[in-house]
Amino acid sequence: MTAAKECISETPAEPLSNLQAHRPRLRVCMIAYSFYETDNRVMRYAETLAQRGDHVDVLALQRGELPRVEIVDGVHLFRLQRREVNEKGRLSYIARVMQFLFRAMFEVSARHLHQKYDFVHVHSVPDFLVFAAWLPRLSGTPIVLDIHDILPEFYNSKFGSRPSSLVFRFLQGVEKVSGRFSGHVIVANHIWQERLLSRSVQAGKCTVVLNLPDRAIFKERSGSRASQERLSVLYPGSINWHQGLDLAIRAFGRIKDHVPVADFHIYGEGPLKQDLVALVKQLSLEDRVLFHKPVALREMAKIIESADLGIVPKRNDSFGNEAFSTKILEFMAVGVPVLVSDTTVDKYYFDHSVVRFFQAGNEEDLARCMLELLQNPDGRRLQAEQATRFIDKNDWTSRKHEYLDLVDGMVARPAQR
Repeated sequence: MTAAKECISETPAEPLSNLQAHRPRLRVCMIAYSFYETDNRVMRYAETLAQRGDHVDVLALQRGELPRVEIVDGVHLFRLQRREVNEKGRLSYIARVMQFLFRAMFEVSARHLHQKYDFVHVHSVPDFLVFAAWLPRLSGTPIVLDIHDILPEFYNSKFGSRPSSLVFRFLQGVEKVSGRFSGHVIVANHIWQERLLSRSVQAGKCTVVLNLPDRAIFKERSGSRASQERLSVLYPGSINWHQGLDLAIRAFGRIKDHVPVADFHIYGEGPLKQDLVALVKQLSLEDRVLFHKPVALREMAKIIESADLGIVPKRNDSFGNEAFSTKILEFMAVGVPVLVSDTTVDKYYFDHSVVRFFQAGNEEDLARCMLELLQNPDGRRLQAEQATRFIDKNDWTSRKHEYLDLVDGMVARPAQR
């Protein structure tokens, strides 16, 4: 595969034009152990279906004082359970997931008995959340499992386990059983598709749908950065070990005196946040590295477009090396240059014409590249222009028919369920 491909999704299938023209309005349920208002992938699927007239229920997590039930842009949202993203131990993480599993199982079953769902889309992690939809499956409703993050490797990265451990092998077994239970599996990138096909999922039953940005949300707003007195380096996302934010903070500390007008803004939550706060204090960077709580996706898009430089500093461990980051494409979509670690998955999809790579895990190289970009506005502008041309061919608008065709195809083929 060549880098910076003209199209980074799979070759589109023939549209199901007859089905689209005459199809009935579907009742769809989505289940996600995530916060809907900040989860681009879940929100994009749900709104796409709702915009074409389908009824969409989403069962998700609750944050803060947001209402338990509301309609958001045509999507019926049910927030089943509160969660603080602060789990450092296995037991607390698993207990919260299991609680959500049973709540989602009760909710989807009750709603299905009241009025049958035509399609259920379950988002992983965890993979076994798909079993919440056992009753719709028993009655013939097609089920899709959408693997955002490949679970055995994710677990190893989060909790420091090894591929040889019993837990890793157990999670591989869960992955296989979950895939067989599902009518189809969606996976987040082509590298993980190859992995799933080699160990868990049957050929022909796995489709790549990349987490492409919705240009109705992520769109460049000209002139918004020109009036800023300070330069803004930005990271939006989860705060986990594989994200490499400790490396980025140390690298920023190396260059702060060379760019005294630059600040590093971090938006997100995660189990390592307090460790990073302590690191910032240790390096005396409290006035230059600023932490912010997560915000809703549409608000985050406005914050991203006001940045001067995006940063995605992932480690190249077994998970981070292959986890595709939608943040890169979101920065591109709003015209912000992005500094990216040279992981396998990012080199698979991009090249130096559209992102600036640094050596993964190398704090010194990260600092050097960060300084070069911050001191070179013309270089940042050229990279952003090239990335904009790339993203014009690789956004959700140009590829969403692949997902809609998959949904309609599964609904229309009951004999294959």
